Amino acid sequence: MTNSAHPDQASLLRGVEHLAGALALVALATLVGLWIAPRWGASPVDMIYLPAVLASAALWGIGPALAAAVAATLAYNYFFTAPFHTLRIDSAADIVTVAVLFIVALVTSQLAAGIRKQAEVAAAHASRNATIAGFAGRLLSCSTEKELARIACEELRRLFRCNAVLVSGLPEPQLLAAAPEGNRLTPSDVAAAALTLESGTPAGRATTQIQPAEWQFHAVRSSGAVLAAAGLARDDGEPPVTEEQLPLLGSLLDQLALALERARLERETREIGSLREREQIRSALLASIGKDFEPRLSTILAASREQRRKGAENKEYVSTVEAETAKMQRYISGLLELDPPEEQKPLQVGGVTIDIFSRSVSKDGKSIHLTPKEYLVLSELAKHRGRVLTHAQLLRAAWGPAQENQTEYLRVTVRALRQKLERDPARPAIIMNEPAVGYRLAV
Repeated sequence: MTNSAHPDQASLLRGVEHLAGALALVALATLVGLWIAPRWGASPVDMIYLPAVLASAALWGIGPALAAAVAATLAYNYFFTAPFHTLRIDSAADIVTVAVLFIVALVTSQLAAGIRKQAEVAAAHASRNATIAGFAGRLLSCSTEKELARIACEELRRLFRCNAVLVSGLPEPQLLAAAPEGNRLTPSDVAAAALTLESGTPAGRATTQIQPAEWQFHAVRSSGAVLAAAGLARDDGEPPVTEEQLPLLGSLLDQLALALERARLERETREIGSLREREQIRSALLASIGKDFEPRLSTILAASREQRRKGAENKEYVSTVEAETAKMQRYISGLLELDPPEEQKPLQVGGVTIDIFSRSVSKDGKSIHLTPKEYLVLSELAKHRGRVLTHAQLLRAAWGPAQENQTEYLRVTVRALRQKLERDPARPAIIMNEPAVGYRLAV
């Protein structure tokens, strides 16, 4: 989308129109004064100019109002003070009248312009609040991050009349949505988006960073973390956002950050519910196996041993049954985690208690809330405590094989775990870093 052509010329034209309007009001007041003066004298004429000055201030602001005040003073002097039709004044009373007219016109123009300015500010705030409320209302109707990204891009495009994209992910930003669809980012644009995601500062066109980029990116922040980057661009190459529009854009991106955080929390809640459900099913299945299979296997094993003691004819067959039954018992015992019982005890590391089997973590006796990803990383380290797990191993365990190269995901999660568990996150003593390899849980 393109901006209006030559905005400076349009602003200059509006200024000329406002000035002409103010002078026209003064001219009209002069005509009224010329009609009044022959009938009732010139003394009431000076009051005729005040409505023109007030109207100029109320309609067009302080500049046209000041011009109207000066024009009114000169017109009153020219037409209604002796000698007439000159700008010279002979009478001291007329000098005072003209001076008072100018001062009163100047003061009233300032007051009226101030009132108009306050009304404009109030209207701008109301419009901005309505825009933010409408934007937030549309976001509330979304339930997924993908849908939020699409609606946000459509709204940003409509409000700022430009192209819009939303990207996230490090080290390689991924396009979440675009409006209109089909927009693609060049390598320079991707670099600008990555810089915004990493530093949280604007980057791209018309900013101090990465000028070659076609898009201008702004951070979508939540609690100090950058969740995504919103990109804006115009087809004509002009800056997509003016200085006056930056506060509005910031408020809209704050609303988007809240919506993305809400969607993330809802997704994590669903994941926790799913994990609990799977854990319940697993526990039920294991309990069923323990109750149904273990007694029967014990019976089969006892019967085969009895047959061997009694001297069964096919001793080889009986021995095979006995061996396979014993093997099945060991498998089921391992599946039920009956061996060894000491592994079911909670793990104690530096004042932190990690109970994998009850899925709970506490620090100095106080329960610690972890997100699903944080718990998966910590539990994987706890299962292999003392061993170094590579970045790829931890990413596969927590995010799946498709994300095993997204090392930044793991760094962010480990940083969050250290903030919650370590006594001094800057000097970790629980989750130890093995440079360029991975992490291990201190023994």
